[in-house]
Formats: sequence, structure tokens, C-alpha cells
Amino acid sequence: MAAEWLEESSRGPHWLGFLADASDLLAGTLDPDMVPAIIAQVVVPRLANWCAVYTSANSGPLRLVYLWHADEARIDGLREQLAGMDIDAADTRVTSTIHLPDSQVLAVPLTARGRGLGMMCLGRPDRFPDEVIQFAEDIGRRAALAMDNARLYAQQAAANRALQRSLLPPNEPEVPGLDYGVIYEPAGEANEVGGDFYDLFKAGDDSWRFAIGDVCGTGPEAAAVTGLARHTLRLLAREGYGVAAVLGRLNQAILEEGERARFLTLLHGDITPVPDGLEVRLVSAGHPEALRLKPSGKVEAVTTPQSLLGVFHEVMFEADTIHLDPGDVLLAVTDGVTERRSGGRLLDDDGGLAKLLAECAGLSARAVAERIRRGAADFASEPSADDLAIVVLRAR
Repeated sequence: MAAEWLEESSRGPHWLGFLADASDLLAGTLDPDMVPAIIAQVVVPRLANWCAVYTSANSGPLRLVYLWHADEARIDGLREQLAGMDIDAADTRVTSTIHLPDSQVLAVPLTARGRGLGMMCLGRPDRFPDEVIQFAEDIGRRAALAMDNARLYAQQAAANRALQRSLLPPNEPEVPGLDYGVIYEPAGEANEVGGDFYDLFKAGDDSWRFAIGDVCGTGPEAAAVTGLARHTLRLLAREGYGVAAVLGRLNQAILEEGERARFLTLLHGDITPVPDGLEVRLVSAGHPEALRLKPSGKVEAVTTPQSLLGVFHEVMFEADTIHLDPGDVLLAVTDGVTERRSGGRLLDDDGGLAKLLAECAGLSARAVAERIRRGAADFASEPSADDLAIVVLRAR
């Protein structure tokens, strides 16, 4: 079949179409584990009866990562045969040939950006014509570039996942009299760090702090402001500053970042267990209003809107104080929930979030958080383009 295809293609437009299709397939994935499989599927059976793809990690020995044969029943036997082939003896800089008892093997280096990534080995029972070698080398160059792109993307994605994890609480403390649930879903691609964050931590012997915020934008710049906010909140809270004073100092710290500063909306609160529930002091700096749900199903806003952070130098914040009786729920979300869009409507139009919360009377904090997340997801058919964070505090 490979010979027939070659005879028809080598002097016609089929070769250009083949290369274009191969390039599209290789460029269509950024999964490093998928690229070797695509390579093999592209060349078999057009150029060879079988294909083996080897990769090398950090200039180490070559390792077989994918094997494909036009006759699937022969793959296991071929694998055993290749185990005895000294692939490391092949020249990784130029295309070379290796002889097996029933096959001639064309070993094509996979090199991208001056870095050797592995080897593509093609096998067929007869000699490889010059045209096939040319085609194989061209495919090899494109495949190597796709492998390197996928590798770089995976490395960047892993680094950003680690950065994202570092911006979220390392652990969630036990708070007397409090049942809580949190959900965090970044909406960006794997190589983007989201701008939403939350925190819950012990601030003193008998008090705990919580925060939920949204930094303008995504990526490293937003992550820098998120890190600044989280560390500032924790440090000042443990030094005894009240929630209003903390936000005033954080606002100044963000402004001192100069051109690197980003706008930040933030809801920051102090939780103190009392004999008949929880006492909560909180400040909403440009953030979607916090809502309180009573066991009866009544929902009300409990925060006074105040200036977002990183805009004005001369701004004073004042804390609202609310009481949560046993069974009361406090809900705080980012605009990934309130501004979830379906056509020309937002989820929170006409009090949509309050209506959603009213349906959650009697649920645990975790169940409330999940119900709000599901409601936001179901509000529109398309995936969300914004990060989402939900914090639910319920007095036991």
C-alpha cells in the first residue's frame, strides 16, 4: 500500500496535501503523550509498514514510547524484536538505516530548536526509496517541532498550576461553630493563572479571618497582586489589625506597586464564635455583595458597597457587623458567578443570585456552594470565560 501511495503521490499534488494534513494533525494537540501516537498514525501505512517513536529525557537513553504496525496482530512480536535492536547506536544527528531480519529500518532524528528529542523509526521489508526518505525527514522535522511545542506548553502549564496552588490556602482550619464550603474554578487555559482567590485562616486565639477576591486580569501580573493581597491579609491580621484597617493598608501597598498595580475587589471578614452563633465583621471593597440566608429561606444583602482596592489613595473603609444564628448561611462569590452571562442577561439580574441562594435553606455549607456552582454552570450553555470562587460560611 505504501508503494502504491508513493507512486501516485511523489510526482503529484498528493504529497503537499499529505504534508498539510500531517502538519494540521501535529499542530492540533499540545499533549506531549499524544504527539508520538499521531506521528505513527501519519506515516503508517503511507511511508512504512510500521513506526516506532523513541524519546529521550534530558539527553538520557532513548525509550520506546509508541509503536504502531499496519497489521495490529504483529505489534507484540515487533515489540519483542525491537527490544533487541540497539537504537542508541543510531546517529541521532542524521537519518540512518538499521537492518532487522525481516525489515529495513529508517531511523530519523527528531530534532527541534537544536535539541535532540528522540528518534522516529520506520520499517518496511524492502529498501526505502529516496522519495520516502525525503518525506520521512520532512515529517520528522514537523513532528519534532510539535513535540517540543507540546513539551514547552506542558512545562508552562505545570509551572502555572504550581503557582495557582501557591496562591490558595495550604490548609483549611477547624473553626468552632462554623461549617464552611469553598469552591474555586479557574477558567483560563492551562498556561494562565486565574485572578480569583480565597482564604480562611486563624488570626488569633479566638478569631479567624476569611477573604475572597478578584484581581483584574490573569497571568503573572495578576498572580503577583494575589500573592501580595494574601500575605498582607495574613500578616496584618495576626498583628491585630481590624478588617477595615487591613484593607486600608492593603490598598496602599497595591498603589505602591506603581505600573504593576492591578485593581482588586475584595471581601474580607473576621469570624468570632459566640455562645449563640457567630459574630462577623466584614468589609466589601468593590466586591459583589455578600448575602445572608436564614433557615426560613429569607435572603438579604449584609455588606455596604465601598471602593475597590488599587484606585484611590485617600480612602477609608468601615466594617459591617452581622450576627449568624445557628443555621444562618453567609454566601460570598466572585463575579464569575454574578456576571455569568446568557445572551443579554446576567445571572444576578433581578436578584438572580439571591433567588438561587433561597433554594438552599437547610443545606450544608458544602452543598450550598455546590448548588451555587451548578446554578452558575447551568445558567448558560457555553463554558464560563471567567474564574469562579465561592465561599459559604454556615453557623452550626
